[in-house]
Amino acid sequence: MSFWAYMLRCSDGSYYTGSTDNLEHRLAQHQFGEIPGYTASRRPVELVWSDDFGTREEAFASERRIKGWSRVKKEALIRGDWADIVQAARKISAALRYEASSFDKLRTSASTQGERRKEEERTPMSPAIPPVIILVRPQLAENIGKAARAMLNFGLTELRLVTPRDGWPNPAAGPASSGADTVLEQARLYDSVAAATADCAHVYATTVRKRGVTKPVMTPEAAATAIHATGAGRSAILFGPERSGLESDDVALARTIITVPINPQFGSLNLAQAVILVAYEWSKRIELASPPVVDIDPPADQFELDGLIEHLEVSLDRAGYFFPPDRKTVTRRMLRTLLTKPAWSAQEVRTMRGVISTLEKPRAR
Repeated sequence: MSFWAYMLRCSDGSYYTGSTDNLEHRLAQHQFGEIPGYTASRRPVELVWSDDFGTREEAFASERRIKGWSRVKKEALIRGDWADIVQAARKISAALRYEASSFDKLRTSASTQGERRKEEERTPMSPAIPPVIILVRPQLAENIGKAARAMLNFGLTELRLVTPRDGWPNPAAGPASSGADTVLEQARLYDSVAAATADCAHVYATTVRKRGVTKPVMTPEAAATAIHATGAGRSAILFGPERSGLESDDVALARTIITVPINPQFGSLNLAQAVILVAYEWSKRIELASPPVVDIDPPADQFELDGLIEHLEVSLDRAGYFFPPDRKTVTRRMLRTLLTKPAWSAQEVRTMRGVISTLEKPRAR
């Protein structure tokens, strides 16, 4: 597990230094003002430097060191200009000497801080309101049905449609939804993106390009984390038409962009695929049914395994398998190696012996 020290440039040009064990989540909290204090009133913020450490104490100690640096030294760190860092360090050598003398105290403080953060992580997050899925000018009713199926798979039920090409309701959506009828029946129709998002406080636009709009850009995972961290207000996620995606004016209405990391040589996702990626990330923090855990039978003991090997060798010997005779020892060793690779359970050993016994029986003529 990695722990991070990081530095943000705030909207007023100042710098903020922190540490965390989940960098994407913490950045999302800063972007949405979820962390009271310095960055909440200086948004938007930009990540300008980060480094990972093996322990929480090391990351916290790095945070504390950098917080005490001058602006010149911080900007040298951002540029990666170590010569400037050294020069700046000479000018504040007294501060550095003090910092070195108090290093042990920082480590103790970091340990206490780490325990406090662990306790916070053990405290369950309040359940957030599920996001609204908005399909903007969808073209095929079948794709609306498939998107509804993807939503319901992962616990989302509120679907909004903005001027679907073939009208709504559309009977072609039902079969494609594979039973997600409740989502389709409750789907609401709107004549504009503005109307569809009017009651939502947090609007995300899914797009592969920024389209010239300067907005925070997140992965589906980071966006899901931010939505769960939202204390109040509905969240909406916009998906564009199958052929062209969201237009620039649609993206402009959103506050954040969601982009899926994807193969640059083949970036084609269909509508339902895009919906299911976002819905799945949302579902990670809610309780959904999971396949039951089935314990694997323990391996058979050596006595049973030796019995299987001996049974097989006797049967093969009778059938004349070990030929030529001078290769018998090597062949037997190979068989034993082959049969001891799988961790046969007792039931599997009995099954294999049953197979051998059947093969040994004379065939009816």
